[in-house]
Amino acid sequence: MQFRQQALSKLQSPEELDLPVRFARPQGRLVLAVTLAVVIAAAFWAFTGSVTSRLSAPGILTRAEGSYLLQSPYAGQVTGVLAEEGQLLAAGAPLLRVSTDRGDRTVHVVAAGRVTSLVARTGAVVTTGADVATVERMTKPDDPLVAVLYVPGGSGGSIPVGASVDLSVQSVPREKFGVLRGRVQAVGRAPQTAAQIGGFLGDNRLADRFTRQGDPVAVLVRLEPSAATKSGYSWSVASGPPYAVDSTTPVTAAVHLADQRPVDWLLP
Repeated sequence: MQFRQQALSKLQSPEELDLPVRFARPQGRLVLAVTLAVVIAAAFWAFTGSVTSRLSAPGILTRAEGSYLLQSPYAGQVTGVLAEEGQLLAAGAPLLRVSTDRGDRTVHVVAAGRVTSLVARTGAVVTTGADVATVERMTKPDDPLVAVLYVPGGSGGSIPVGASVDLSVQSVPREKFGVLRGRVQAVGRAPQTAAQIGGFLGDNRLADRFTRQGDPVAVLVRLEPSAATKSGYSWSVASGPPYAVDSTTPVTAAVHLADQRPVDWLLP
């Protein structure tokens, strides 16, 4: 009966106009204020802030003019090796002596450079057109190294000339000596085939590796020189490694792309 009386009393005065109305609790107003502040700050950052992005790409240390495969123009047995790996040879210098059915013949290097690999050995039998050596094109021992990166074809357009590059060198422990510093000097205009890359590097195996995900764009990186390091180049750790870095060494690059406003990601 008590509950029935309360129900009847509520029906007689359903509106309770004499009671105060609370529209929002203080905690609710605080949450609303914080939310508005966060939205305003995010909008301000989206239009005035910047985000730095990086592009990772494989590459190799080499000389600016690349390397070439030297092939034997003669068929016969190698009777003499006239140079050593690492030796710098002038254009036309003798490399091998081959005994053929028409007498001894000499295989000469085509262009000046350093012999980076020598396949032919004394006593080996070679055929016409067989690869006998890889020669890196250079004229002086102090010709500078460069890094050549191979980036996916669709990413080449996002790399600006002059962008800074951090190079992790395979033969140098990054945790101890840091990364090699460089800057983008040139970006290829079109993707390169495996044959083009093999022709420049003088190594078809490397060409197959760099084209595994499709034809890439070549990016030339100039290494930043430094007289204070043993290698002659600038590193993220001041002294760098206590030894020189050599060409044909694989690298992994982080290319610093241009800063972007966050709002640019949302606008077409």
